[in-house]
Amino acid sequence: MFYNFMRRVVAFLVRILNGKITILNKDKLPQGNYILVGPHRTWFDPLFFALAASPKQFAFMAKKELFKNPILKFILKNANAFPVDRENPKPSAIKIPVKWLRNRDISLIMFPSGTRHSQAMKGGVTLISKMANVPIVPAVYQGPLTFKSLLSRKKTVVAFGDPIYIDRKTKLTDENQKKVIKQMEQAFNKLDNEIDPNFVYIDPSSKK
Repeated sequence: MFYNFMRRVVAFLVRILNGKITILNKDKLPQGNYILVGPHRTWFDPLFFALAASPKQFAFMAKKELFKNPILKFILKNANAFPVDRENPKPSAIKIPVKWLRNRDISLIMFPSGTRHSQAMKGGVTLISKMANVPIVPAVYQGPLTFKSLLSRKKTVVAFGDPIYIDRKTKLTDENQKKVIKQMEQAFNKLDNEIDPNFVYIDPSSKK
């Protein structure tokens, strides 16, 4: 109930502030649960991913520091977010999403690069995908990267790619991990090119 309420509120605010989201390839989203992955370009791109893929509900990983504020903690927990210690990740960072993907009608949004300011791909998503037996769906966001530019009503596009399936019999060796990571990177590049062949991502923090 709270998740759906918050989604309606966010959708209303986004429509007022930025206008309508352009969504490409929504028909590629599979039935059942999946892990939606994309390059992390701004603090609000998970909101746009969740809106674009609705009515599916999603869970999110959030850094544990956000849960120190009691009001924010209440909102995050009821919006299907769970805390993760980025400095010293514990087994729960894998166990919680795997359990939810297996036992609840809820998918997961992850950013393999880990943070907005790192483009290095990480392999946690492949492990969760294999253990939960759900596909990985690549997605990209092109649009405003700061709240100020969001208010300028610049065009916002979310595009989905073909699902990536990991055979449960596949051993997650370094070599196999790298193959999946390469598939994700290629999918991101393909989607970016589909939206805008001239697109180049520039981290807003690099301008400061």
